[in-house]
Amino acid sequence: MEQIRRLNAYLKEKYNKKIYKIALNGSTTCPNRDGKIGAGGCIFCSGGSGEFSVSNEGTIDEQIEKGIKNISSKISGEAGYIAYFQAYTGTYGDLKELERIYTEAAKNPNIYALSIGTRPDCLEDDVMDMLDRLNKIKPLIIELGFQTSKKESIEYIRRGYGNKIYEEAVKKLRNCGIEVVVHVIIGLPGETKSDMLNTIKYLNKTDIQGIKLQLLHVLKGTDMAKDYTAGKFETLSLEEYGEILCEILENLRSDIVVHRITGDGPKKLLIAPQWSGDKKKVLNYINRLLSDRNVIQGRRCK
Repeated sequence: MEQIRRLNAYLKEKYNKKIYKIALNGSTTCPNRDGKIGAGGCIFCSGGSGEFSVSNEGTIDEQIEKGIKNISSKISGEAGYIAYFQAYTGTYGDLKELERIYTEAAKNPNIYALSIGTRPDCLEDDVMDMLDRLNKIKPLIIELGFQTSKKESIEYIRRGYGNKIYEEAVKKLRNCGIEVVVHVIIGLPGETKSDMLNTIKYLNKTDIQGIKLQLLHVLKGTDMAKDYTAGKFETLSLEEYGEILCEILENLRSDIVVHRITGDGPKKLLIAPQWSGDKKKVLNYINRLLSDRNVIQGRRCK
């Protein structure tokens, strides 16, 4: 019996078929990189990525077609697709152009839902109006880069907004009936296990539907890499990560869908931890640990 509310099972139950994400390029940027909020971006940021990502050349429909062809060559059986706009801030920029791009994806008959990554401080009223319109075409999922609730960590990673802004963003999205998924980084410099659990307990009190748990990766070209190579912090071992993950899941609300339990940084950019580069080995270890420990999501949630 599955004791973690995982994304694959949730989507299969919802759509009665296997659902895949197609990472699309909407040519967005980020206010924390272009000077509006900051110029260097978050301290860990090396840019966007995505599973089954495709070339950014061509129209959105062409990118979708290319993505479907790529996935179809690796699977058998009927499948559905989510248009996934992950890179940078998906609600920041020319709204007319953004709506054109997202509407093109939403109206594609092969697309079952849209998923857009953004920042809680980039959801102004006109943006919310656009998202509301999109949500009426196809179900919309908004992914918010939250990472941590700890004040000192927020400042260190240069997140650029406070927790109150996040809370207001979730309320606005939920008032429109839009699903909210939150990204959390496990293993930020200076954070204790208690700090990480406090982030989960904080998120439990907000109306979110999904969570992505991301191991901290140190990537080449990031400001965080400078601190790491200077010996200012260490990354988690696989065993340490597994222990913390077990506690996080048991403290996580049982209705929240777990979209990710680790994540793997691009191998050509990965500095640390090197063990995270072997995705299959990591997932096998974690899944075995969850089973051996009989981890039940929400068991310790109060």
